[in-house]
Amino acid sequence: MNRIGIIGLGTIGEDVAEAIRAQSAGAAELAAILVRERSRWAAHPLLPWIVEDAEAFHSTKPTIVVEAAGHEAVRLYGRDALARGADLIVVSVGALADETLLSELKRTAEASGRRIIIPSGAIGGLDRIAAGSLGPIEQVSLTTRKPPQAWYGTVIEQQVDLAGLTEPYTAYEGAAREAALLFPESVNVSAALSLAGIGMDETRVKVIVDPGIASNTHEISASGRFGRIRLELQNTPSARNPKTGYIVAMSVVKAIRDQSSAFVIGI
Repeated sequence: MNRIGIIGLGTIGEDVAEAIRAQSAGAAELAAILVRERSRWAAHPLLPWIVEDAEAFHSTKPTIVVEAAGHEAVRLYGRDALARGADLIVVSVGALADETLLSELKRTAEASGRRIIIPSGAIGGLDRIAAGSLGPIEQVSLTTRKPPQAWYGTVIEQQVDLAGLTEPYTAYEGAAREAALLFPESVNVSAALSLAGIGMDETRVKVIVDPGIASNTHEISASGRFGRIRLELQNTPSARNPKTGYIVAMSVVKAIRDQSSAFVIGI
């Protein structure tokens, strides 16, 4: 039975915790949820598992830690989780655009015999891209389109009048590394795609605000020795947080379930 510790109780963290409680994550039980201020959750049904102290969190001895609290949480807690004997599922993959942090996490995982797990999250095709990376890959690109409401609270809000937008607006075009750092809550997919394929400096990313769509859309293109892939995904935005889609929590739950399953699809 895997014991699951969750860092963060936003939309993704809460959905994952509820799935574990509903026994949708295989042989897994909830160990603890780490938040900044426990008092904020006094009336929450998950309160018995909520702690605000990192030592109290680790004392519950999770075997898998799910980071669902943003880039800073990966920096603050990732190494410690691995060093204390837990596998680490990273949701905020954009944090790994920091090469120093990525190297430190990998060294800690190797030294402790644990694993860093990157779930598919909001996109698909990572299994094919990762397999294709064993032979030469010529190009990998990602175009992310989201409706205006998904971009409030990001740097795009200073670039354009989101409420008054009447046609698609290209907010960014360039390397995945910069995109992941500029849009930490919205373009984690670019980091995951880069790590699976040809790296963050070679993967090309375009970010578009589109008032004509209702779904978060990701278009992936890649070619190499393996052949070609063109993939379009339309994700239903979460009602609680339009920056993310329901599929992200589902992807994390699948990653947890796979750790105890005798039959695994999509590696």
